Amino acid sequence: MTQVKSEEQSFKHISIAGIEGKRFDISIQNGRFASVTESVTQNDNPSPPGTDLWISPGVIDLHTHLAWTDFDHADQLKRDSHEVEVMQAQAFAATLRTGVTTARDAGGMLPSTARHLAQHYQHPLRVETSSEMLGAADARGVKHLEQRLNGIFDTGAGWIKIMATGGLGAPTEQVLDPVFSEEEFAFIVRHAHDHHKKVLVHTWGGVTIDWSIQAGVESVEHGMFLSEDQAGRLAQSRTAFVPTTSIYRIAADPKGVLALPTVISDRAARAAEAHSIAIGYAKRAGVLFGFGTDYATPSLHGYNLQELDTLIDYGLTRAEAWQSATTNAAEILGSANELGQIAEGYIADAIIFNDDPYQTKNADQLRESIVSVIIGAQKP
Repeated sequence: MTQVKSEEQSFKHISIAGIEGKRFDISIQNGRFASVTESVTQNDNPSPPGTDLWISPGVIDLHTHLAWTDFDHADQLKRDSHEVEVMQAQAFAATLRTGVTTARDAGGMLPSTARHLAQHYQHPLRVETSSEMLGAADARGVKHLEQRLNGIFDTGAGWIKIMATGGLGAPTEQVLDPVFSEEEFAFIVRHAHDHHKKVLVHTWGGVTIDWSIQAGVESVEHGMFLSEDQAGRLAQSRTAFVPTTSIYRIAADPKGVLALPTVISDRAARAAEAHSIAIGYAKRAGVLFGFGTDYATPSLHGYNLQELDTLIDYGLTRAEAWQSATTNAAEILGSANELGQIAEGYIADAIIFNDDPYQTKNADQLRESIVSVIIGAQKP
């Protein structure tokens, strides 16, 4: 697999993933798709076996943790700064290799760090950041939250992340309890929007999903205990749902790559079971799905495409799963006019496959079929 930062490139008679029975001639100029036209039929001169190629938009992972090197943050604090930086650069490289060309870091990475890693290590992953997460330690009133938010604004981060409920570390009976008061939650969203920042909300379910809809946040993350009624209101409000399904199946396996303590893997198993129900509610309601992995360790970075498998297992069609990672994800980022499609004028972020990605059996086969990953122009 090669990684190409492309200013000028062309493809003849290539298939676009998801479009059956047609081939296209595609040219890239100045890092954008300059032309995408249907090829003239060449029935008398078919492609030799094994030479067919498919092109897809680059995958957009809306929930990853590129700054983290360990599942337990305390373990990262034991590493020296250079080791952490090298591991972060390796996460960038692995993420790009799997076809993810844009990532929203869901807490932990500063914009300056993302720029340094992309430039110094020549791994031109596009990264949108939410810098620090607002959690239980910040539930100290509106005045404190205003100071915290202003500090995050100063970093240049484009997103604010609210840890609205607990997660795998919270006791089962408390995992839906709100971390903030309703007043605090509403203030965070309002203050963020007043400063032209978008908001993503970590919530396993309960009343904080209602608050998210009422406040007009851009995306709700995880949401495995989403109710059918809430799914309907998410769809109506066009609030995005980024379920991050695969990480909970991975965490539920006590002998898997994370090898978590039994009490944690048991909680993950219950979360995974609930997730499939929530996905069903959201699909039937017409919720805007986004693709996100919540991957945060070297054993997971580079395996992002596993999320497609889980979404499909939980009821999305293959086309719907791909849309969550391309057109939908671009819409959620506010970049639907330049990312997520193979279309004239769009940034030429793309993946080239030697097998039809809509026909591959699983993420392993899909990853092995990647020929190259193309990075287009920088966003203005």
